[in-house]
Amino acid sequence: MAFYGLRGQLITVEVDISAGMPMCTIVGLPDTAVQEAKERVRAALKNMDCRFPPQRITVNLAPADVRKNGGLYDLPMALGIYAAQNPKFILPQDTIFIGELALDGSLRAIQGAIVATQTAKELRFRAIVLPRDNAAEAGLIHGIEVFPLAHLRDVFHWVQKRDDFTPFVTPHGTPTDALSSSTTTAALLDFTQIRGQEMAKRALTIAAAGGHNVLMSGPPGSGKTLLAKSLISLLPQLSQQEMIEVTRLYSTAGQLNNQRALISERPFRNPHHTSSAIALVGGGTWPRPGELSLAHRGVLFLDELPEFPRHVLETLRQPLEDKTVTIARAHGSIQYPANMIFIATQNPCPCGYLDDPTHECQCSAADIKRYRQKISGPLLDRIDLHIHVPKVDTKSLLNQQEPLPEQVIARLRQRIAHARALQQQRWPTHSGRLNSDMNQTEIKKWIPINPSLETLLHRAVDNLHLSARALFRVLRVARTIADLDAACEVTKDHVAEALQYRAR
Repeated sequence: MAFYGLRGQLITVEVDISAGMPMCTIVGLPDTAVQEAKERVRAALKNMDCRFPPQRITVNLAPADVRKNGGLYDLPMALGIYAAQNPKFILPQDTIFIGELALDGSLRAIQGAIVATQTAKELRFRAIVLPRDNAAEAGLIHGIEVFPLAHLRDVFHWVQKRDDFTPFVTPHGTPTDALSSSTTTAALLDFTQIRGQEMAKRALTIAAAGGHNVLMSGPPGSGKTLLAKSLISLLPQLSQQEMIEVTRLYSTAGQLNNQRALISERPFRNPHHTSSAIALVGGGTWPRPGELSLAHRGVLFLDELPEFPRHVLETLRQPLEDKTVTIARAHGSIQYPANMIFIATQNPCPCGYLDDPTHECQCSAADIKRYRQKISGPLLDRIDLHIHVPKVDTKSLLNQQEPLPEQVIARLRQRIAHARALQQQRWPTHSGRLNSDMNQTEIKKWIPINPSLETLLHRAVDNLHLSARALFRVLRVARTIADLDAACEVTKDHVAEALQYRAR
């Protein structure tokens, strides 16, 4: 397999041994790691007391015009060289072999095992043989036999006596227990730890129900970061299909291991403001997913948004609109999903105390203008909910009572789950589709505009100077508010509340 984003391409490894000066040549656009495979294969065969022929060996990786990288071709090369010397060693044609070799012949884990297994299934292969450490990850794909093996010797035995081996089967109940692992550092934070900030809590509830983007502005210490990190506690559990979607991304990025084979909790990504555009969006010579894609089906949190370089923030515009990231290179383009809730925070000025009655702002008008200009208008236009988070008074902070009992949080989660269930009923064939994903045709279908709504929207566009994009985002938010109220139709009250969250 060669990997291009979240899809794999079948690679056929051909080996020819002929008379001539002893040398091993690998052709078919291999990178340095693939070129070095001949040394790993030579040592692995030698340490198993197998002969590495002192002849001219040519290894062809077909198709020849597809670039190959990584150590995952070691195993098929070793099998091909051994089979070329032993006519009775017949490799099955219904099996994918993939794995990196250590010098002693043991198999090391590879990246993208779940992608390789899914692709092998789609290509109607019967089985896949891969390193043992990738067993749990590959076992998530049903409909194909998975044989995780620990050593090259085991692979030779499997080829000769396949019936002696039993395919790997993920134990029942394992996906959410032994194989799963949290990707969030905010798992212990929830709304029970937040005092005050009722408007912000309401906005985050709407964001969780409809998948809307949020920008919170306020002075330092007002609780913006805590609010953002607690958003993940409101989201429902991932479905089985969503777990596999997220796991494929983390496998492609090389962030899985044998103890963490399935991502069962919604990811929470919080990159530092020194992150580059490639780290945020994805890329590289062999493009890998960035923070946007690693937050798929979860939350991407950018703290202190104006501290990020402007050119980095501008790369967010297309992904926030299309919910995907497309990375183009000379050899082709790769698309990664990026359907997440984007949440960001900012101070009102560089010192943070503009309009604060208890602190004097030290910033000049030029400083404030330069600070705010770091976030462009088109980027702000793509954020659905703009919230002011004021400082919490001392009395509320020192109150010993629970700000929100666990029963209230449980009811809040139930409302969000019910609102998401209503959205799933609208799009039964699109798992995980939310109101934030609606296009203009769907907005027209699910949000009929009556004369009173039309008058309200006309006044709002004129007074708030809303763009067409902002207007449609207001309607999407209004639809989510109606879903939280279990209302069939969007009313003036729903639209009026949605308009409160637009930037003035």
